[in-house]
Amino acid sequence: MKHMGIVKVFFKNDCPMCPGAKKLSAGLKAKNVTVVDYNVDTPDGLAEASFYGILSLPAVIIEDASEKGIKEWRGTVPALEEVFQIVAAA
Repeated sequence: MKHMGIVKVFFKNDCPMCPGAKKLSAGLKAKNVTVVDYNVDTPDGLAEASFYGILSLPAVIIEDASEKGIKEWRGTVPALEEVFQIVAAA
């Protein structure tokens, strides 16, 4: 089986658009996609967001198996099927 890409989802507890990102994360996990969630209210989540230069939330980043960036959304939540199709092709 081909290795799919990985999705990184960044959110914050008090972000009004972030519940949509959490729903996206759960939907992708239900499709057996590897998803790593980062809560930027935590030191680890903030460090990872800083590494990627994320300044607006929510943020969704798709990387291939070698951690090369493929596509990203910042300040918006993409559609589940759009993300799934990109990840499946990664």
